[in-house]
Amino acid sequence: MSETRLIAWPLVDLCRTPEGPRERQLLMGEAVEILSPSSSGLTRGSPPGWIRVRAARDGYPGFVPEAALTTGRVTHRVRSRATHLYPAPDIKTRERLMLSLNARLEVRDTAGPFAETPQGFVPLAHLAPLDAPPETDPVTVAERLIGTPYLWGGNSAFGIDCSGLVQIALLACAIPCPGDSGPQEAALGQPLPADAPLERGDLLFWRGHVAWVAAPDTLLHANAHHMAVAREPTPEAIARIAAQGGGPVTTRRRIFTRLGE
Repeated sequence: MSETRLIAWPLVDLCRTPEGPRERQLLMGEAVEILSPSSSGLTRGSPPGWIRVRAARDGYPGFVPEAALTTGRVTHRVRSRATHLYPAPDIKTRERLMLSLNARLEVRDTAGPFAETPQGFVPLAHLAPLDAPPETDPVTVAERLIGTPYLWGGNSAFGIDCSGLVQIALLACAIPCPGDSGPQEAALGQPLPADAPLERGDLLFWRGHVAWVAAPDTLLHANAHHMAVAREPTPEAIARIAAQGGGPVTTRRRIFTRLGE
């Protein structure tokens, strides 16, 4: 029987090998499956203190510090771009931690405008119950992260890459989404003809890159050119990416589960 744990830290790298390169990132409260020796060939890593897991949100495997795992339950998610954890229900107290959009927490009680969690107090206005209706426009979610620094393998409001921006927005809308742009291109929505008019919420894919369509003539993407999540005119982005060696757009896809197609 597999063991499930929750991420205890605000943010942790999911690494290819113990202390190795970052593949993706996991947020507080996200569930992971501890991979058994029979399925992974290795549970605990070398050096000691690392453990191999699989992210529940998308099946992504990798290593995390064992100290970053905990048990418990979650009831709410962070719906704002980011929030603070306070040691008391008072905005004048010195905050303890910052949490990203889509982090998860257990709310045990409320104290005025604050939610009491095992880690501290969080403004209620920044939270949504997990059983609340999901958000309906992933681009609106992604727009909360405009200006977020670009980070290869990033999945948070503190640093994010192109596929992370797609995933964090779709998960807030309860739409399953792989972690990398290649699998996203293969799995999400349905392909559009090259001459089909683009709509808000469509996705454009290149080799190794993906961007939201924010408007028929505007993209929203985390990119290394701006080193941030930024809006960019669609023709200019397509020309710039081609000139930089990224090639042409490979696929245009419509997220039909959101649009009801």
